[in-house]
Amino acid sequence: MVGEVRGVNRGELGVALRALRQASGKEAKAVARSAVMSASKLSKIETAKTAPSLADAERILTAIGVSDEVKAEYLEAVRAEATETTAWRLVRRLGVHKAQQQTRALEAHMTLLRLFQPALIPGLLQTPEYIRAILSRHELGEDVLTRTIGARMERQQALFDSAKELHFLITEPVLRWRIVSAARMAEQLDRLISLSRLTHMDIRIIPLSARQQDIANHSFVIRDDRTVTVETVHAEIVVTDPRDVALYVHKFERFASMALAGDAMRTLLEEVRNDFLREQETGWAE
Repeated sequence: MVGEVRGVNRGELGVALRALRQASGKEAKAVARSAVMSASKLSKIETAKTAPSLADAERILTAIGVSDEVKAEYLEAVRAEATETTAWRLVRRLGVHKAQQQTRALEAHMTLLRLFQPALIPGLLQTPEYIRAILSRHELGEDVLTRTIGARMERQQALFDSAKELHFLITEPVLRWRIVSAARMAEQLDRLISLSRLTHMDIRIIPLSARQQDIANHSFVIRDDRTVTVETVHAEIVVTDPRDVALYVHKFERFASMALAGDAMRTLLEEVRNDFLREQETGWAE
């Protein structure tokens, strides 16, 4: 069966996923629950009414419990569609907290993450106050807001999995961008300093003093050198074509080569944090 998956289209892939599930003896509801999706969505994928995204397929295959070899073959079929775009309005309609849960499921199985962020503190590194300030700008109801904050906090458990290799690149202006009060910004920077000491985590800051050789167009996340997620104003874009993924890896490595790391990075964080603390002590800003 592994060899037969090559060349199938995404509709046929849904049917193949159903066959795999049935062969495993697992009920659809149980697989859907483990894959963090509704039973109706799984049914639509299996009956070829909805084409599975790469993340959908990976979660379903993991829930079914197939071997790594079989999983690789099926995911390769999904990668035949190089780019997927999901408008944020659709994400909000389906539930922002559910999107966070789906991302958590994806991150649970990754081993290498590279994240470039020129606008905000990366979500995985944010304090609860910073998370609330960011999400409050999206006109979510209080119940949805609370559940989404909780879901993002649950995602942060991945930070303490030493089996994962985590790389974060942040531009210096992000450290000074006033998302919360001066006191809360100081707390956020303290969190970065603390997390940077984890042995499996590499946090780097691209200083304003460095001569730039590339353009910080937008944030992006590379997972296991296989997929790239890009957030734009209107949508989330998932890139899976190896040639395009390689472009993002190259861009990440160029910025990483000029970024501050280790003690030099922590010194910069401490300087900015101390600026916020002095500001808070004098009551100049809230």
